[in-house]
Amino acid sequence: MAASIFDSPLHAHLFPTGEAGRLFSDTAALRAMLLVEGALARAQGAQGIIPELSAKAIQRATMEIQIDPGAIARATGENGVSVPGLVAAFRAEMNAPEHAQFVHWGATSQDIIDTGLMLRLRQLLLLVETDLRTVIAALATQAEDHAITAMAARTWGQQATPTSWGAVVADWGHGLCDLLDALPPLRSSSLLVSLSGAAGTASALGGEAADTRAALAEGLGLHDPKRSWHVDRGPILRIADWLVRLTAQLARMGATLVALTSTEIGEVTLGAAGASSTMPQKQNPVAASALQALGHQCTGLRAALAPATQQMHQRDGAAWFTEWMVLPQIALGTASALQHAVSLSRSMAPEIPRMTGNLNANLGLIHAEALSFALARNMPRPEAQAASKALCREAQETHTELETLARAAYPDLPADLFDATASLGHAPQAAADFAARAKAL
Repeated sequence: MAASIFDSPLHAHLFPTGEAGRLFSDTAALRAMLLVEGALARAQGAQGIIPELSAKAIQRATMEIQIDPGAIARATGENGVSVPGLVAAFRAEMNAPEHAQFVHWGATSQDIIDTGLMLRLRQLLLLVETDLRTVIAALATQAEDHAITAMAARTWGQQATPTSWGAVVADWGHGLCDLLDALPPLRSSSLLVSLSGAAGTASALGGEAADTRAALAEGLGLHDPKRSWHVDRGPILRIADWLVRLTAQLARMGATLVALTSTEIGEVTLGAAGASSTMPQKQNPVAASALQALGHQCTGLRAALAPATQQMHQRDGAAWFTEWMVLPQIALGTASALQHAVSLSRSMAPEIPRMTGNLNANLGLIHAEALSFALARNMPRPEAQAASKALCREAQETHTELETLARAAYPDLPADLFDATASLGHAPQAAADFAARAKAL
């Protein structure tokens, strides 16, 4: 097995990452950092900090020159960061020392690495948003189509009261809509440029450092933090938290789908399912299980990321390295979860006869709560509960339908009391509300 499941050709279709996988490669990281160097030179050239001719030459070169990650691996190992080796290799490839001397003027490695990372995270969030909207739209269609498709709600793994498939889907969908709503403020608060120099004081950037930072932010389409955030990893943590929350929400959907597709319940089908190597009857809920596994992984990685936010002084190598190791796995875990969620949201379908059959199974005890409230109209609530419990026990002991016993004891019960569609409460409205919310996004 590969060290990372996301880099494994063997598991590429079990844990796919789509376009997001290209964002977390050495080549993508170096490309993003060169874009930052080019934008920095352009901003400083416009300010007259470096010669404008050199600025244009540097920016043009950053678009044309490719640096082999392997060529600067030794320098990265020696320096602990890739930027010194990258800058040296880039200057050599420019073959124009009169211009190349102005590359990386006044910046520090962390400025370039963090800003380059933000460019990649910005693209990640765009890809994630596209997939998230696709999932929400597909769930909204299911919610609208099945707002009154009755099924058993389950608490603690056991039948509770009736609900609808539309309401179950809406519950997942509302959580995803909340995350989508959180994206604009997340972007504005966290997709930040970094330009603060060696110790966060911008001393080598000169008196116009704040203007240079603002120009760099504008040139790259990022936000200006108006301060140094070298050791304040809040922006990284906020993005990671959002990604983990999204993966956890999808994992929750996956867990319920695994249960609903079980042989014992069998109320949902997931389209093409996994085969067993030895049991011909098996169709394993592979995608739903992958969602659960990705949720487990991301939750654990979020805990591993926490120490990376507790940096000493003005830069902490160990904490920074930890961030490099953990954050890409969180990002790719979310991307992979969304790949599965897109497929599942389009292929899953309720097995309505099985839902109806399960509602009517177990002697109709799913209607016990409705019975107790119906009885409470004519007797104190504690007595109504006790009477309902007694009828439930009798039904189980005699293997008699609860409705039969209840109507024999209380002939005036409402005619539709044991009709699941009459006991859905706000479930149909919940499904309709989510469908409307999704359409308005």
